[in-house]
Amino acid sequence: MMDTIVAALGGTVWTVLFFVLALSVIVFVHEYGHYIVGRWSGIHSEVFSIGFGPVLFSRTDKRGTRWQVAAIPFGGYVKFLGDADASSVRPGDVSGLSADERRHTMAGAPLWARTATVAAGPVFNFILTFALLTGLALVLGAPREEPTVGAMRAFPFEGPSLQEGDVIRAVEGQATPDWETFGKVTDGLKGEATLAYTVGRGPDELVVEGPHPLAPVVGEVQIRSAAMDAGIQEGDVILKADGKDVRYFDELPEIVAASKGQPVTLTVWRAGKTFELSLTPRIRTVDDGKGGFTERYLLGLYSGLFFEPATRSVGPLEAASNAAQSMWLMTTTTFSGLKHMIQGAISSCNLSGAIGMAETAGDAARNGVESFIGMLAILSFGVGLLNLFPIPVLDGGHLVFYAYEAVVRRHPSERALRVLMSVGLTLVLSIMIFGLSRDLLCQ
Repeated sequence: MMDTIVAALGGTVWTVLFFVLALSVIVFVHEYGHYIVGRWSGIHSEVFSIGFGPVLFSRTDKRGTRWQVAAIPFGGYVKFLGDADASSVRPGDVSGLSADERRHTMAGAPLWARTATVAAGPVFNFILTFALLTGLALVLGAPREEPTVGAMRAFPFEGPSLQEGDVIRAVEGQATPDWETFGKVTDGLKGEATLAYTVGRGPDELVVEGPHPLAPVVGEVQIRSAAMDAGIQEGDVILKADGKDVRYFDELPEIVAASKGQPVTLTVWRAGKTFELSLTPRIRTVDDGKGGFTERYLLGLYSGLFFEPATRSVGPLEAASNAAQSMWLMTTTTFSGLKHMIQGAISSCNLSGAIGMAETAGDAARNGVESFIGMLAILSFGVGLLNLFPIPVLDGGHLVFYAYEAVVRRHPSERALRVLMSVGLTLVLSIMIFGLSRDLLCQ
């Protein structure tokens, strides 16, 4: 009992720690965007704070900006000269300042300077996402065009098989010049327990036996899934599901779907040892491949090969291109999901609040540095996109006010600002509460 409590507390501390770390990085980048572009635009920052509440540490730089870390680490802010307070939604009174001093306040700065300063926060979040994704591509590389064996995973197969560095040129006599062809050929060879691989090994070409590449090997465990909670790991081999033999990974989803949400018992092989785990599938919304979404019961497992594909290095241009494509996919997927959610086509359980984001950060950290950085990139993108929504109190709402000012040549009235800001604050708080309710009520 005590071990269980200690493990739970340790898991909670881990989750909170990495959530605070992820949030602090994202908030710092967002607020630094406001700060640095404001500085470049001639707007003076009085305070740059990570966190709210009592100040734990602070120092004032030579420009007169106080940099501080506060006790409540869930957010941050930049207080510009002339702001009424750190969280003010309206500029303070700058009537007592000289013309030169007013120019260095947010309220007294030209429209272009205010617009650039406000827009910089989300833009810097997008820059962080792009930089992280580009860096991951540079470090991880990309699979080689010709199917090539990287590191071998532990696998319940007897006899000589493939080796690291083997170039797979054919399977059962059928040429496999690239990964797409390799997938088509092996998919057509289901029913065979072992296959003959023609490989290039150094200067030699030989034929070796090996397991079917579509064997039920876990290639990746999804964050915040039943599989991750149960402790399934990358490289595990699923031998049985509810007593039924699993020969190929794509047989597993059918067994899980047939459970209709009831617990599924998996027989798992890991490094020579076999054990059983009981997992309760969770209903999740997935792309149906036809431009829409469908709900399925899932364990949170992705397929893998019994070996890791060898990779090649990618150049900066290719890495940047891949990052840009990933960001575009994030954008289209986000808006498509929101559209279908509003239409009622998919469940609102796909939304997450603070608890869900914390669990995501903790699970990503458990998966390793690469997973955590990937999660950080996604969260940064989400924060940037959310802040561009045209909701008063968010950056997007301020940009709408500036657009109004540019068109009609005057500020919105004080009364209109008060009403709109109150509505915006209520809407944001409602979204936060709704997201928190999804975390607590949805599994």
